[in-house]
Amino acid sequence: MNKFLETMAAPVELEAATETSFNVQPEREAGIPEAGQPSPPQGGRERKKQFKRDKRDVHGWVVLDKPVGMTSTHAVSVIKRLFTARRAGHAGTLDPLASGCLPIALGEATKTVPFVMDGRKLYRFTVCWGEERDTDDTEGRVIESSPERPSAEAIRALLPGYIGSIQQVPPRYSAIKIEGERAYDLARDGQVVELAARTVDIGRLELVETPDADHAVLEAECGKGTYVRSLARDLGRALGCFGHVSALRRVSVGPFTEETMIPLEDLEALCHRAAAGEASLADALMPVETALDDIPALAISRADAARLTRGQAVLLRGRDAPNFSGPVYVTVSGQLLALADLDHGDIVPKRVFNLVGLLGRAAPKKG
Repeated sequence: MNKFLETMAAPVELEAATETSFNVQPEREAGIPEAGQPSPPQGGRERKKQFKRDKRDVHGWVVLDKPVGMTSTHAVSVIKRLFTARRAGHAGTLDPLASGCLPIALGEATKTVPFVMDGRKLYRFTVCWGEERDTDDTEGRVIESSPERPSAEAIRALLPGYIGSIQQVPPRYSAIKIEGERAYDLARDGQVVELAARTVDIGRLELVETPDADHAVLEAECGKGTYVRSLARDLGRALGCFGHVSALRRVSVGPFTEETMIPLEDLEALCHRAAAGEASLADALMPVETALDDIPALAISRADAARLTRGQAVLLRGRDAPNFSGPVYVTVSGQLLALADLDHGDIVPKRVFNLVGLLGRAAPKKG
């Protein structure tokens, strides 16, 4: 993992549950209306003042167990409000019809989002056989149908052909841009959408169960850019019976697993207890560095830390100096300090963290 960003990427909206995105919501300056909203009246009766809680610095990860029916953007807004955080963003869009693991970064954790985006993802999904739909899920209209139903043996025999590096055509209703326009906008306008196949990586694809003749439950472990809806569509075509996704749950994203998720209702209850002084919101926050478990940590002295915080490179000498090259996260006295490039003892800072405020302290739960 060697991708470092000097500046945060512009927000990207991705519609498919298996496509990752980085959507950060910064604090809006008081008194400035959102785009498209009318300016406050300059004269006459004054508007009734609304109560507004002061925003604060909160740093860490909330691993939300997103419910079906909620958009990822709305989920970020809810978490940001509950924590009264200045800055928040998610590291992988989930469709409203999908549930499960939605990692939400608060504060300085947003600087680590690209590392989560590059992580592997695990999905559990149900394919409904007999119908192909234009959206490749239950919301679309039926465009093909068949009375045929596949056996469990036929499904298992087909799966090895979809493991590894494969070519996959994204759904027509996806957020991929065609000449500056989202594919789903063009499709909704009735235009014919032709998307080119892309290379995706699927590490594991297994049949979990066949609850009845019309449905099959599968699990897929894959890299970013993979569309589970396309996988269901292609399996249905290959089996000669057609198919679409009728249920989808993301089980894990990178270091964030089902054991680390927290349902929204539990988080809201924790916020109420915290307001009453009976709990701390830090108990629901995982540390910023949780997202960096795939890269090595490097401890340095306070004197070297002072140089890094000023953006200056540090050269480590001596017998204990690291003798490798690549990305590292740097700590001082056990606290995360910076993301850096290391080249045989030469530490070049890329992103420096300012961890002042409420910090995450939740540890992964043991299953």
